[in-house]
Amino acid sequence: MQVLLVGAGGREAALAWRLAGSPSVRRLIVTNPWPGAPEGCVVAPARDVPSIVARALEHAVDLVVVGPEAPLVAGVADALAAVGVPCFGPSAAAARLEGSKAFTKEVLAAAGVPT
Repeated sequence: MQVLLVGAGGREAALAWRLAGSPSVRRLIVTNPWPGAPEGCVVAPARDVPSIVARALEHAVDLVVVGPEAPLVAGVADALAAVGVPCFGPSAAAARLEGSKAFTKEVLAAAGVPT
């Protein structure tokens, strides 16, 4: 399996090491290089939704794993689904809960969930 990993923070570093160590992953492609990345990662720079989708198609990836919330809120999972690329990450509508505390509070209040 070829996997594209989006992001370059601590969460993504942990994901990269686990993905790189998986016998199912034959090639790990990362959108942002960082010191200490697993050996053998391919770097395919991408910072916005169109470039992430382009890299996924260009490298014929089997799965995209998105770490940071910003691309998810921007709709990267939806855009990937539209071109038939599986994505481990929620839709923009679902990611909005993580991306906006005010929106989440409204949803929770409407559902009667105390916070």
